[in-house]
Amino acid sequence: MIKKLLLVLFTFLSIHSYSQIIFEKGYYIDNNNKKVNCLIKNQDWLKTPKEFQYKLNEESQPQILTVVQVKEFAIDNSSKYERYSVNIDRSSELLKEMSYVKNPEFKEETLFLKVLTEGKATLYQYDEHDLKRFFFKTDTIGVNQLVYKSYKISEAEIGQNHHYKQQIANALQNSVISTKDIKNLSYNSTKLINIFSKYNQAFDAKTANIDAKPKKDLFNLNVRAGIKNSDLSITNSYTPVYDLYFDNKTGARLGIEAEFIFNFNKNKWAFIIEPTYQSYQAELLHRNYNAVVDYESIEIPVGFRYYSFLNDNSKLFVNCQYIVETQLGSKIDYQPKSELKVVSRSPIAMGIGYKFKNKYSLEFRYSTKKITEQHVYLTSNYTTTALIFGYTIF
Repeated sequence: MIKKLLLVLFTFLSIHSYSQIIFEKGYYIDNNNKKVNCLIKNQDWLKTPKEFQYKLNEESQPQILTVVQVKEFAIDNSSKYERYSVNIDRSSELLKEMSYVKNPEFKEETLFLKVLTEGKATLYQYDEHDLKRFFFKTDTIGVNQLVYKSYKISEAEIGQNHHYKQQIANALQNSVISTKDIKNLSYNSTKLINIFSKYNQAFDAKTANIDAKPKKDLFNLNVRAGIKNSDLSITNSYTPVYDLYFDNKTGARLGIEAEFIFNFNKNKWAFIIEPTYQSYQAELLHRNYNAVVDYESIEIPVGFRYYSFLNDNSKLFVNCQYIVETQLGSKIDYQPKSELKVVSRSPIAMGIGYKFKNKYSLEFRYSTKKITEQHVYLTSNYTTTALIFGYTIF
């Protein structure tokens, strides 16, 4: 069963990752300064791209353009990237790789830079793995990196180069930017966008942030109720006559789920956690003895969810979760004078579902785990299938 469900999940991801290519209106400018209106695959890049896919129209085949071929590209009302040859410092912020050199160690590279806000002064961002760098230009200064660098003074002491504050103080000389604004300025996109926007708006009130996006709900609290069907087997490889196969039991389940949506890749990924009460009671007459299982616990599945958008009102999703569990006085009477200790092992849950209008959801879930202590010849398998109805409170 678990192999079949895994196959379904991987097939789902493969199909929808391929079929759900969203090409949106945009343009690119080639090396001859020719502007080409086209459709660009919007991947809502978490890291700065080195290439992108485009189509001239809906019917044409996707093609790829790289940073070598394009000076600029943009997706309407979404993002804009410009190509520059810049000096970039790639010094690590990781302690074990940190340099003893205070000043930036520049290397010239040709890169796409993401436009965060533009006007009399333009702010850019470059992201690559653990590297994040900001760049700027004005009508009198070319593109330069805003310098922030951590460095080792000794093995026990770390210093920080905040030269970006002096660069901004020199470049954005205006009565609207105070010394206090710059003194308290952090090296992150939100703070830097604010100060560059403040400067630009002093010259042009219509200045807008390229990276400004409508606010999206990045947290959901969902009530989730449904029905479940569970069964338990305990097999004895040494003495198979003691194998036990308890009946399927159908019951209700109730949980509450917290969903934290990641703000990248068009909000397709989420971290989920769902405390849920579960119980299973069964008896089995075996070799003139009543074997009894009384299993109660609070399950806390934690894991990840992937959404595949069908349209503005509906989407499919898949989950993969690890189950953290707290026992509530569970026990298994295996045979006369033999009680098995209940301990959850190898607990995983997988699900596939549908969500409508960001409010209502329906999910089919499969979970499996071993619920007895690790033993040389005893193996237990507790499996549950559930049909879960969800409602988003907020």
